[in-house]
Amino acid sequence: MMNMLAIFGLGTPEIIAILVIVFLLFGAKKLPEFARGLGKSLGEFKKAKSEFEEELLKTEKETMSDASASKTEVRPSPELSQPIDVEVEKTADSKPEDK
Repeated sequence: MMNMLAIFGLGTPEIIAILVIVFLLFGAKKLPEFARGLGKSLGEFKKAKSEFEEELLKTEKETMSDASASKTEVRPSPELSQPIDVEVEKTADSKPEDK
């Protein structure tokens, strides 16, 4: 947080001045209510985030299990498993290969 405040050029005196102004504007009674509301909203955000992550993991597991269940064994056809004889003609331009 201090790095972010340093970006804006705020030092310790400026932060203290801002906090005093906020305290004077909202008063001692409103600040605890504000903090409580902020805490509840952060809690709800974390809860929604964890539910979303759980749903993603659940969907991913279902997708993986569906993919593994739908896999079938692929066997080559007998025609393709036999070697094919190919004759290569040598031309005058071809050079002998070095091994």
